[in-house]
Amino acid sequence: MSAVDIRFENVRVRYPGSESVAVDGVDLNVDAGELVVLLGPSGCGKSTLLRTVNRLVTPESGRVLVGDRNVASLDAVELRRGIGYAIQAVGLFTHMTVAENIAIVPSLLDWPRSDVDARVDELLELIDLPPHAYRNRRPRELSGGQAQRVGVARAIAGKPGVLLMDEPFGAVDAIVRQSLQRELVRIVRTLKTTTLFVTHDVAEALLLADRVVVMRDGRVEQAGKPDELLDAPATPYVRDLVRAGDDVYRRYYLHLREQL
Repeated sequence: MSAVDIRFENVRVRYPGSESVAVDGVDLNVDAGELVVLLGPSGCGKSTLLRTVNRLVTPESGRVLVGDRNVASLDAVELRRGIGYAIQAVGLFTHMTVAENIAIVPSLLDWPRSDVDARVDELLELIDLPPHAYRNRRPRELSGGQAQRVGVARAIAGKPGVLLMDEPFGAVDAIVRQSLQRELVRIVRTLKTTTLFVTHDVAEALLLADRVVVMRDGRVEQAGKPDELLDAPATPYVRDLVRAGDDVYRRYYLHLREQL
């Protein structure tokens, strides 16, 4: 599938039994091929908003469109097969090999066996896990960083037009995390996949994003390129969150972005 845009139109989510809303009237466009990071503290609505895209969460009102299609009108299973999804817990199937884990969606899409095998090898090369060494390993034989890499490979195996990532690197140490961040940017640039990425880590957001969407209490506080947030924060909340005005901090992260 070619990269497509994602559009949120006045999306509002309230969980059953809750008096407060989790997402409160969000309007947001994510352009085809763009990497957009949803940033904010726990409970701000960022993961809830992301999960409306693959219908793991149903909005109370508003619309979510992938391309020109309202996701509410689509079969949920078919929709999810066309959307990559990677989470912090990874969720690799322990009884399957690395190759079998990566092959799940292409197999469900009835790809020819030769195409599935070729795709598995292509992705293992892309995430720097040589096929001859890793194809037949089990998840228990992988390090945390390697398992996260395989999780990303599995998420993009079916060539989705959209990739959703919910705190995907939160469980690994800082050094591995930096490596995974570089891999993600390289993969997204190579495949031009529209990517929505959730994190509470400001540094990660500034490093990875084409645009950062700062959320607070279910609403969008500001959406903009990293340098726009650093140079022109829209609210005191954004200013404090990204340490706007700290020129050393600004130059440090913009320099790191240039190295990706």
